[in-house]
Amino acid sequence: MPRASVWLVRTALLHLTLGAGIGALALAGKASAALAFAPVLRPVHVECILIGWTLQLAFGVAYWILPRRPGGPSGGDAARVWTAWALLNAGVLGAGLGGLSAAPEWALASGRLAEVAAGVLFATHAWPRVRSYTPAQRGVPGPPANAPGAR
Repeated sequence: MPRASVWLVRTALLHLTLGAGIGALALAGKASAALAFAPVLRPVHVECILIGWTLQLAFGVAYWILPRRPGGPSGGDAARVWTAWALLNAGVLGAGLGGLSAAPEWALASGRLAEVAAGVLFATHAWPRVRSYTPAQRGVPGPPANAPGAR
């Protein structure tokens, strides 16, 4: 597995752990007056789970599993993937903290912008790797040359 995939998946698992912990704290806040502050952390919980966990896991698996380009580097331009990883995590942090009531308005907007930039950057990396194969390229025998409809 490429190193970028490893770090994308590890960071996704970190976001899952953090998001689940914040979610559990918010649930406990409904039952205890000592944790009355916890529901305020809902935007951080949502960012960690939806973007940090789900999207980042999808990026990591896609970078690992998409076919390699013939004649090119094994996984394509890894610098784009690392930049997308950094932008995505900065975006989760910015949008999560920007969703808090005491945060400045620009924090949420900059976080969302970083997340969108990460998605576009990863898509431009992955798009050339998305292709179909003919049956012969997959090792599946095609129809005989004299079969009806054969080219």
